[in-house]
Amino acid sequence: MLKSNEAYKLIFREYPDVVNVEQMCEMLGGISAKTGYRLLRQNQIKHFKIGRTYKIPKLHIFEYLAVVQESNA
Repeated sequence: MLKSNEAYKLIFREYPDVVNVEQMCEMLGGISAKTGYRLLRQNQIKHFKIGRTYKIPKLHIFEYLAVVQESNA
């Protein structure tokens, strides 16, 4: 089992530390943009906005994936 800081360095390393919605959707297995925006609007993934643009720290995507994994266990 990888520790969280090891996983952060290995997984999604081709993405910047703060991603946009399109990149987030790719990271989550190619979900649709509509689903991605729904996750953000429902605050299931922590994010911030600059103007009208969503910005998602990669760390929060890891947190979301951990929550989903725990709920499926």
